[in-house]
Amino acid sequence: MNQIKLPKNPGDTGWKEILPKRKVNSKLSDHINADYLIIGGGFAGLSAARRLNQIDNKAKIALLEACEIAEYEMLPEAIQLVGKTNAAATPKGMNFNIEYAKHLDKTSESYKVLDAQDMKDLTGIDYYMNGLWTPGTAMLQPALYIQSLADGVSKNNNTTIYENSPVISLKEEGMHDGQKVWKAKTSLGSISSPKVILAVNGLVEKFGYFQNRLMTIFTYSSLSRELTLDESNMLGGSQEWGLTSADAMGSSVRRISGMGGNRILIRNRWSYNPSMEVSDSFMSSAANSHNESFKARFPMLKKVSMEYSWGGRLCLSLNSVFAQGEVDEGIYSACCQNGLGTAKGTAIGIITAEKITGAINSLVPDFVDEEAPKKLMPKPFMWFGVNSYMRWKELMAGKEK
Repeated sequence: MNQIKLPKNPGDTGWKEILPKRKVNSKLSDHINADYLIIGGGFAGLSAARRLNQIDNKAKIALLEACEIAEYEMLPEAIQLVGKTNAAATPKGMNFNIEYAKHLDKTSESYKVLDAQDMKDLTGIDYYMNGLWTPGTAMLQPALYIQSLADGVSKNNNTTIYENSPVISLKEEGMHDGQKVWKAKTSLGSISSPKVILAVNGLVEKFGYFQNRLMTIFTYSSLSRELTLDESNMLGGSQEWGLTSADAMGSSVRRISGMGGNRILIRNRWSYNPSMEVSDSFMSSAANSHNESFKARFPMLKKVSMEYSWGGRLCLSLNSVFAQGEVDEGIYSACCQNGLGTAKGTAIGIITAEKITGAINSLVPDFVDEEAPKKLMPKPFMWFGVNSYMRWKELMAGKEK
């Protein structure tokens, strides 16, 4: 296997930057042996570590995270159960909500239609024509959630997390007790283990698996500076809310309070990047788009600027399936959440931990192995086709963006 190169992250993740500084786990600096090695410290990797502890609390578990915990992830508490609001700023968006409501009627799921005044009462602005609110969902501070999960996992004496320890190679080391042993090397140390979980999303291709079967899509966010008390009063509305655009290519908008301050987040723009990196010019273009979307929605906040802008990677497969299962003897993949990292990442981490240990009792008993991710067209065709389609869809989103 060739040396693995970690791609550069675009921008500083606002969710992480607004949190109090935490004690970062040390780098891997020597050679150790582990019963289980997990590569990747996101939703899937940390959920796998937690489940391994539940199944076998005597097993020695090591987790390698290439950066700092929560550096990739896009309040006093990490989770708030406030429901979800699909917001519509155009008649087209309202039609999306009408169709969504019809679907919910068929499933007997509860919802509430919000008119323009309801939306203004919630957000303080008169930008939206209507909304569709569904209960039972939560708003997440992703960086705080991941950091809290990592801290909880680390409390188990048999589990060690190493940060800023990117794997540069993963190779077969030999056999021990009839099992193939794998050796993961970092710049300063290495870990040998017969059981390895790859929880690295699209980076699994750099380990030699699922080649030309996964798409790396970037989405972009900007987080404002803290609002002053006068600005907060000028805006009005609720102190904490989150809107998902009724149009899939529109802007998600969120207001947060508590830890990290009183801020507004804008997320829009998409790009397909097979290189897993983003140019500075596109990052700048995305940040400008966030500024324009912010100004259009919050004209009363003319002096408020964006403090952080960044991009985050999504891993998608053409047929919307996981890249999971045993990919080599003793190596299991827990990758490709198709844009639903919080829920699907957690689930596939748990499932993979159960598979690698042969656990009898499952926390996800209804999971059925899917077909493998479908092969993609050659990258030049994919790049042109996917990006052209997304640019057109963004254009058609109009005021929803």
